Amino acid sequence: MRTEFGALLIEIWTDLHQTEVVWQIATLLACLGLAWFVAATVTRRHLASGGAALPFHRRGMVRIAFPLSALILVLIARPLLAHWHHVNLLSLAVPLLLSLAAIRLVFFILRLGLGDAGWLANFERLFALLVWSLVALHITGLLPELIDLLEGVQFAVGKQNLNLWLILQGAGVLLATLLVALWAGAAVEARLMAATGLDGNLRVLFSRLAKALLILIAVMVGLPLVGLDLTTLSVFGGALGVGLGFGLQKIAANYVSGFIILLDRSIRIGNLIAVGNDRGQVTQITTRFTVLKGMTGVEAIVPNEMLVSSVVQNESFSDPRVRVSLRLQVAYGTDLDRAMTVLVSAAQVQPRVLTDPPVKAFVIDFADSGINLELGFWIADPHEGTQQVRSDINLSIWKTFQAEGIDIPYPQRVVRTVSA
Repeated sequence: MRTEFGALLIEIWTDLHQTEVVWQIATLLACLGLAWFVAATVTRRHLASGGAALPFHRRGMVRIAFPLSALILVLIARPLLAHWHHVNLLSLAVPLLLSLAAIRLVFFILRLGLGDAGWLANFERLFALLVWSLVALHITGLLPELIDLLEGVQFAVGKQNLNLWLILQGAGVLLATLLVALWAGAAVEARLMAATGLDGNLRVLFSRLAKALLILIAVMVGLPLVGLDLTTLSVFGGALGVGLGFGLQKIAANYVSGFIILLDRSIRIGNLIAVGNDRGQVTQITTRFTVLKGMTGVEAIVPNEMLVSSVVQNESFSDPRVRVSLRLQVAYGTDLDRAMTVLVSAAQVQPRVLTDPPVKAFVIDFADSGINLELGFWIADPHEGTQQVRSDINLSIWKTFQAEGIDIPYPQRVVRTVSA
């Protein structure tokens, strides 16, 4: 193969010094132009007939339409032109177009599973540069010499003899298996997220476990494929274990706590909880932390270990309804029955206040300056906050007290002067 490609390059160089090479260039340009027209037509039909909603095979054709069309046209034109002229330039175009079609197809399949991840575009350019470099080295006949040079750089790790070529092969195979694992993990995640009969927390948990397991399998399978003994990694296992044991205790505890939370479903997305000085609605649960969005819009990132080891007040664990209480004081000369009726009526007219359990007012105690009353009512949407409903009820009570002459007393002290 090396001699064949070396002779091909020599013949191409000879053809470039002859006028007949114009036919090869014209034929190649015609094939590329016609392939571009075919790709543009396929793209227009793709966009006109539903875009991303099209079946897999039709979306794949859009991605590889140009290189595949160009490859087919060159393969058809090469034997036809060979009757009259040399076709060395067309023979060189075949492996280049074939590698381009393979690159496009591989990354189209990856995008189907991983979505439009930002890193894929940069990685595709890097991967294309690497593949084209290998093709160029293969065509020029330099690839075997490069492989021999890399194999000559040898060293030992434990009982394993390694060389640069073996390490590069291992990195390539490991990268390929990791990409397959990520693609399979994304497919499993999509299936789990679409399972409506499974709890949302369990879907998140199982999808992350599946990804971690697939990545582990990819490493365990990829390295032995190129002859790397996994026992070589045991050299680093002890140091890594010590580092995890001492330096990463908190991180490990947070991850374990995250799995516990996701598995026992004590906290779910949408719950209104309070832990420590933080109170808010759970908007995100990860394996390391949980995000609480407070009533002011500020988001608190709470480590999962705190949610497992501390007392958590979950206002919507089994029942989203919560009781809200308002306390106020009236003067001693007030008609208590009338005052309590005003309190109940002010709460009942609010749309957020539930009728079951009913609104109730209570006489709490007799204070120095007046009689303390409490109004208790229930709401079903604590995640919307209680300040607005408290304000509306207080304003209604104030207006009714003003209209009916019910006093809210100031602090009073009785001072008795004893004359000598």
